[in-house]
Amino acid sequence: MEKGHDSCSMAASELYTKFARVWIPDAEEVWKSAELTKNYKHGDSTLHLTLEDGMDIEHKLDDKTKNLPHLRNPDILVGENDLTALSYLHEPAVLHNLKVRFTDSKLIYTYCGIVLVAINPYENLPIYGSDIINAYSGQNMGDMDPHIFAVAEEAYKQMARDERNQSIIVSGESGAGKTVSAKYAMRYFATVSGAATEANVEEKVLASNPIMEAIGNAKTTRNDNSSRFGKYIEIGFDKRYRIIGANMRTYLLEKSRVVFQADEERNYHIFYQLCASSHLPEFKNLKLGSADDFHCTNQGQNPIIDGVDDAKEMCTTRHAFSLLGINELNQRGLFQVLAAILHLGNVEIKDRDSDSSIIPPNNRHLTVFCELMGVTYQDMSHWLCHKKLKTAQETYIKPIPRLQASNARDALAKHIYAKVFNWIVDHVNKSLRATVKQHSFIGVLDIYGFETFEINSFEQFCINYANEKLQQQFNMHVFKLEQEEYLKEQIPWTLIDFYDNQPCINLIEAKMGVLDLLDEECKMPKGSDDSWAQKLYNTHLKTCSLFEKPRMSNKAFIIQHFADKVQYQCDGFLEKNKDTVNEEQINVLKASKLKLDLLVELFQDEEKATSPTGTAAGGRTRLSVKPKEIRPGASSKEHKKTVGCQFRNSLAMLMETLNATTPHYVRCIKPNDLKFPFTFDPKRAVQQLRACGVLETIRISAAGFPSRWTYQEFFSRYRVLMKQKDVLSDRRLTCRNVLEKLVQDQDKYQFGKTKIFFRAGQVAYLEKLRADKLRKACVRIQKTIRCWLVRKKYLRKKHAAITIQRYTRGHQARCLVKYMRQTLAAITIQKFQRMCVQRKLYLQKQAAALVMQTILRAYMARQKYQGLLRNHKAVFIQKHVRGWLARQRYKRSLRAIVYLQCCIRRMKAKKELKKLKIEARSVEHFKKLNVGMENKIMQLQRKLDEQAKDNRVTSERLNCLETSHAVESEKLKVEVSKLKGIEEEAKNNANRVTSLLEELEKLRKELTTTQKEKKTIEDWATKYRDEMEKMVAELKEQNGLLKTEKDDLNRMIKEQSQQMTEKMARALAEETQQLESDLNEERSRYQNLLTEHLRLEERYDDLKEEITLSVSVPKPGHRRTDSTHSSNGSECTYNSEFAESEESSRHGEDVTRGMDTSLTLKLQKRVTELEQEKSSLRNELENKEEQFQRARVRDDEEHRKSRGAELEYESLKRQELDSENKKLKHDLTAMRQSLLGNAGAGAGAPGSPPYKVLMDQLNSSCEELEVRKEEVLILRSQLVSQKEAMQHKETMTEPVHYVEDVHKMKDSGAITQAYLGLKETNRSPRFLRKPLEANELLNRLRSPTADFHRLNEDGELWLVYEGLKETNRLLEGQMQQQRRSYDNEVEVLRGELQSVKEENNRQQQLLAQNLQLPPEARIEASLQHEITRLTNENLEMLLTEDPTAYRSAKVNILRRMVDLMEQLEKQDKTIRKLKKQLKVFSKKIGEMGAGQGETISPGQMVEETVRPVNIPRREKDFQGMLEYKKEDELKLVKNLILELKPRGVAVNLIPGLPAYILFMCLRHADYVNDDQKVRTLLTSTINSIKKILKKRGDDFETVSFWLSNTCRFLHCLKQYSGDESFMKHNTPKQNDHCLSNFDLAEYRQVLSDLAIQIYQQLIKCMENILQPMIVSGMLEHETIQGVSGVKPTGLRKRTSSIADEGTYTLESILRQLSAFHSTMCQHGTDPELIKQVVKQQFYIIGAVTLNNLLLRKDMCSWSKGMQIRYNVSQLEEWLRDKSLMLCGAKETLEPLIQAAQLLQVKKKTDEDAEAICSMCNSLSTSQIVKVLNLYTPVNEFEERVSVTFIRTIQTRLRDRCETPQLLMDTKIIYPVTFPFNPSSLALETIQIPGSLNLAFLTRV
Repeated sequence: MEKGHDSCSMAASELYTKFARVWIPDAEEVWKSAELTKNYKHGDSTLHLTLEDGMDIEHKLDDKTKNLPHLRNPDILVGENDLTALSYLHEPAVLHNLKVRFTDSKLIYTYCGIVLVAINPYENLPIYGSDIINAYSGQNMGDMDPHIFAVAEEAYKQMARDERNQSIIVSGESGAGKTVSAKYAMRYFATVSGAATEANVEEKVLASNPIMEAIGNAKTTRNDNSSRFGKYIEIGFDKRYRIIGANMRTYLLEKSRVVFQADEERNYHIFYQLCASSHLPEFKNLKLGSADDFHCTNQGQNPIIDGVDDAKEMCTTRHAFSLLGINELNQRGLFQVLAAILHLGNVEIKDRDSDSSIIPPNNRHLTVFCELMGVTYQDMSHWLCHKKLKTAQETYIKPIPRLQASNARDALAKHIYAKVFNWIVDHVNKSLRATVKQHSFIGVLDIYGFETFEINSFEQFCINYANEKLQQQFNMHVFKLEQEEYLKEQIPWTLIDFYDNQPCINLIEAKMGVLDLLDEECKMPKGSDDSWAQKLYNTHLKTCSLFEKPRMSNKAFIIQHFADKVQYQCDGFLEKNKDTVNEEQINVLKASKLKLDLLVELFQDEEKATSPTGTAAGGRTRLSVKPKEIRPGASSKEHKKTVGCQFRNSLAMLMETLNATTPHYVRCIKPNDLKFPFTFDPKRAVQQLRACGVLETIRISAAGFPSRWTYQEFFSRYRVLMKQKDVLSDRRLTCRNVLEKLVQDQDKYQFGKTKIFFRAGQVAYLEKLRADKLRKACVRIQKTIRCWLVRKKYLRKKHAAITIQRYTRGHQARCLVKYMRQTLAAITIQKFQRMCVQRKLYLQKQAAALVMQTILRAYMARQKYQGLLRNHKAVFIQKHVRGWLARQRYKRSLRAIVYLQCCIRRMKAKKELKKLKIEARSVEHFKKLNVGMENKIMQLQRKLDEQAKDNRVTSERLNCLETSHAVESEKLKVEVSKLKGIEEEAKNNANRVTSLLEELEKLRKELTTTQKEKKTIEDWATKYRDEMEKMVAELKEQNGLLKTEKDDLNRMIKEQSQQMTEKMARALAEETQQLESDLNEERSRYQNLLTEHLRLEERYDDLKEEITLSVSVPKPGHRRTDSTHSSNGSECTYNSEFAESEESSRHGEDVTRGMDTSLTLKLQKRVTELEQEKSSLRNELENKEEQFQRARVRDDEEHRKSRGAELEYESLKRQELDSENKKLKHDLTAMRQSLLGNAGAGAGAPGSPPYKVLMDQLNSSCEELEVRKEEVLILRSQLVSQKEAMQHKETMTEPVHYVEDVHKMKDSGAITQAYLGLKETNRSPRFLRKPLEANELLNRLRSPTADFHRLNEDGELWLVYEGLKETNRLLEGQMQQQRRSYDNEVEVLRGELQSVKEENNRQQQLLAQNLQLPPEARIEASLQHEITRLTNENLEMLLTEDPTAYRSAKVNILRRMVDLMEQLEKQDKTIRKLKKQLKVFSKKIGEMGAGQGETISPGQMVEETVRPVNIPRREKDFQGMLEYKKEDELKLVKNLILELKPRGVAVNLIPGLPAYILFMCLRHADYVNDDQKVRTLLTSTINSIKKILKKRGDDFETVSFWLSNTCRFLHCLKQYSGDESFMKHNTPKQNDHCLSNFDLAEYRQVLSDLAIQIYQQLIKCMENILQPMIVSGMLEHETIQGVSGVKPTGLRKRTSSIADEGTYTLESILRQLSAFHSTMCQHGTDPELIKQVVKQQFYIIGAVTLNNLLLRKDMCSWSKGMQIRYNVSQLEEWLRDKSLMLCGAKETLEPLIQAAQLLQVKKKTDEDAEAICSMCNSLSTSQIVKVLNLYTPVNEFEERVSVTFIRTIQTRLRDRCETPQLLMDTKIIYPVTFPFNPSSLALETIQIPGSLNLAFLTRV
């Protein structure tokens, strides 16, 4: 064991400092942790410590050794997978690490170097399912968390790699879990390897476990299922490493348990199973009852095991017997013998006297025993109480006392049970024996561990002897591995001292050893246990230090074993070693009258019997170990060998076998004696650790260099201890330089080839340096942050103080301002009061002055008015006279000028006409092109005439307005004269004022009276109004309440309707989702059955081939042909493989008779059942798909209705463009053919057909251009006409009658209503320009002045006068307004006239410019100008009417202009292209004519010109069919399927070409109505595809290629089936190509099944490629460098089993996915199918990654979570790049994403637990708890997850309904669908390349 000073890497004073933690011994906990409170100095005798509970103690050091206590490992190293990864390797560290893993993390497996330590949890754990087996299969031992499956996988891989047999040695105490571990190891081998034959050997191997447990296991005080024998099972494998058989060897069965059990223990399980099943009819004759009724089963007083049903276990045992070939007859015989043993144990023997005994007559149990065994009652009762003594001369029969008789009875029972046990083992071995030659094997040794009890007897001695031998072998193996590792790394090898237990083994088995002396004493006639003990004392007491004698006993001895001292009691050693039984009793059993072969085999001669303790392999063939040869004649004495001798021989044979294999060790530990789950007892654990050799392994490792790092791991971990200048490109040199600086003593480490070796404690020292460095960095960061926080706090305080000061000063300032304001207010009040007094005086004076000024100014104004009026009349008369004279002069001058202009223009026009006629004759060929221009000029001229006419009409209207104005002026003059007369009359009536005043006084009195009455009425009206208002308020309130109730009811109704709508939508969505899930489940079941069907078919073919190869001998000249059809093979559509071998099965009829008929019948029956189930599932699937399709059609119809117009427009546009394109292509083809077909010299002549064709093409192009241009103009004109029509519609109604009706309105309400109606009904811009408000109208009609009462009291005259004046002003205002409107209209007309003139000039200029341009440019320029002009006119009109509509119209017009311009540009490009081609062809024609004109005769030229006319007609007749002969069918399939290379086809040809060719051939067969041809073609195609996939099924390109072609073939069958649902997207030509004679719906189903099979094969192929990359790329590779740290690892490093084959990265996965995607796209795979493939692959990536994460503790850290999330983001980015985000692949990664988030979130408080529960909804409870248990800090600053937090998570997730499965199922394949994807490719356009060698196909 390691000492304190040996573990130090430096001076003790540097390690044992304050706060250092150590381990000190403790009586109860074995070791207790403590912390130093004071530095240790050399020479100190005590250490000052503080325990974990806070108690301070002083630990005294040993005075002699001065050994310091063991140092404790850093917390970061606690809980490691491998104990050798601990820096300090000693007993307390090992014990603490196991305890933490077992109790805190719930991990029962731990590595200790090459040993797997397994602690019994006493609880069923979900870590042994098939998903866990699949996860560990193929993994290296160091890659995954420790597990029994990892050890089994390591053994299996080393057997395959090293071609060496393996063995797994499982040992431990009773109750430690040895049997379970061995059973799980065998289950692993049976699962991963499979069986080589059809006999299901792996099931038989597993079936042997319940049998051996029933007959060899029993309940003890330590274990409910304790193995009471040792066994070694060899599992045999063939050359392909598949299980072919097994063999079992047993050791030292505890026979004494048959007749004796201690308290709380049971007999073997089989007895209790028999008693529990005694009520069954087949067990009635055994006459059994309850287990309490038999002495052999009731001694322990506890016959029931909790949770175990013995009756159910009996059924399992019987089923296992049947599976292993033990028939019902032998089973009944076995149960009969076992029942006889129970009855024999109940036989009561009584004393006859002191020396004899007797069995009472008619003993019921003995009678039953004799009936069951078939012997006589007298013989058996006699020999149970007597024995025969033989001497040299005579034979004596001697009675025996009752005690000896009871012992003899028990010995017989034990002997019978041993024979039964041996017989069962032999028959199990026979059933498991291999039928073929064994290539290698893996042995599983399940043997008892070291045992020591209060009383130890012969059984414990043998057990401990066996453990001594195993420990020696273990020590040698560990030592050998250490030496190999050192030599491999070229480290200097120093001899390590380790414990060698060879002296103890010699003490036991050497000559004159314990066993030798025991056998010698057994041969003595009077040998006894006492005499043997004395011989032991005399022989070994003084010579061997390992042998001792107890002080207080002379019948015991002590042996110092490797684990502990054990005291053995000598009583019973001789008897158990002899194992004697009365020979006469055996003879009675041999004479049994029962006709059972079982009894004959059980009690045959001893020399032929095979004892379980002395078996010599029974003739078994072994490869590695040869049994010793048996001397002739030695068999007669073989049965006389003692038990010890037999055990020693079998143990030697076992060790020889183990030494010839590579061992793997599993040490099982029992954590406590009370069987409490996950309860760790340190005392019991450390006792077993010392006994099983784990601590010895630790000691050997610690003696050398136990810690080993690769250079890269060391650099990654301790990079923080290096400076930048220390980092070199050479990692090895960098590590060397750093270590020399950090560790001065070079003996503490060694540099190997690939690793650095450290002595114990060095890693802890480096971790301490690393932690100190990181701690300093943290302190520095904390210092800076705290400084920042304090400064921030100071700044906040400073800001607060300044704010307080600011507000205080503000308050003071506000008080000052308030005082100043009050002072200012007082002053202001005084000022305004004084001002008011002065202002009153001023106003009085001002009023008096104003009265005087008013009278004076009125008089002066009247005088001035009269003068102005006279002047105005004179000026008016002068103006009209002078105007008339000027107009007369202007008219005379105008007539003269116009006459002169007409003469001059006529003369110029004649000259111009002559010139135009001359030009017209010279440019006659351009008239066709300019027809449209003349029309336009005429239109423009016509438009000018119309505008001139409008101008004349406007002039006439102007004259009319002038005339009306003059008339109106005359009327006004008359009215003015009338007003003057009225004024004179008013002066005359002034004298009547006095009388009028008197009348006015009377009226005032009446007015007073009237006012009083009015006041009374007003009071009453006010009262009435108040009452009415109150009533109205109440009514309004009630109305408001009613409205509120109404709103509430409406809201409730709305909410209820909304809830109902949502509920219905939710129910519909749930129903739809349920239907989809049911559909997926049915589809998945159907596809799984399809896969099973395919597997059975392949199995059937393999069996048939094996039988054919093994029995029939082929003829030399015979070769199997490609024909796979019989005469009626086409009818076998579903089992197409059967038709493939019908011919060979006919020839091999005699061979198949020798088959296993039962297997064939089972297979046929299974195939029939699968077919029936398949058909039913297919019907269900069709129904589901029909429902789904119906719902889908409804949705599509609704969507189609909404987009109908748009789609119709787009389709029309596409059809138009397609027709134009086809026309141009046709014209170009005709042109090319006409050119290429003419080789004559005159081919390019003007009169030749090519020349005509070219001219026709040019003319048609020009015409097409003209048509397009006219279409543009027509579109523009339609746009203008529509706009004018809208304007005309708006201006149809004139507003005159509205104006007339206004005068008829009397009140303002009527006028307002009429005005609003006018505003609503008429939206013309003319009304909008002059809005007429009702208030203005009223003011104009009745506007009295308010101050008339002040001027004149009676008011009548003045009122009339003012009314007249107001009327006059109103009339004048209307006249001025009309004048302004007239002036405005005149200005507008003048502007329009000017614009018309400008437009005329611009048109003339444009015409002149166009005449100078070439014809093409002339047309284009005129079009552009016309479009621009019309657009501007429309926009100007719209702008004046509606600005909003103007903007939208402008945008639409611009868009339409762009579209038209694009079309025009396309047409121009086409014309230019045609012109270029025309020039090229003309040049070629000219060259050809020049080169061949001299050599070809005219007659030949004429013939050559006619030849190319009929060339294109053959293309029109092609119907898209391919004809072939029946004898060419095999050639077609061979060239198109079997010998086709996908890579060349995918690159060079169109996707899906083979499918198109096959369908075209099928179309012709349908066209000729040949059903036989259709059937044979389809059957040959399907069989050939299956054959090529079977041959090259592991090639991804091949599988992808044929998946794409199969789907395309299936789509073609649907598209051309004639079904309307599949013909929606067909063209009329494609509809003509539909199949007409046959309905191939059944074959569509067969092809769909074939596509499903190919899809599943594609998925498996992709998985095989991706599987090795996933774990390395997603978990192990550091995509983000430097994030995750490397922790110290033990001996179980990565790639411990195989050499490094190159690591994969995430880029490797992405590249592979891209390669998959590009290949499938290249093959033309349907996009929907690609999405399903990608989704499946992403599920595999996520599931495999998550499963490995759940099984690897080293991957569960914060940094690894970041790496995983980054990797997932890269995968999502890949999906985005490929436009696959909506395929559902991202959702499959959700569990992995949540697991990564779980690694990174905070895990302390209840809020954190709640957040985790809500976040991880895609993870199961077991997965969440597993991740939390596995969470491992990489740095000391991280913290582990507490047990309390994990329990909180479990409590919160208790109500989740989910499966308890831990790992995700990586074998799940989502059900695949093949959505219909019609092809737009026309069959008649497909060309068959010559590379396919299909020249025998004829196009039809």
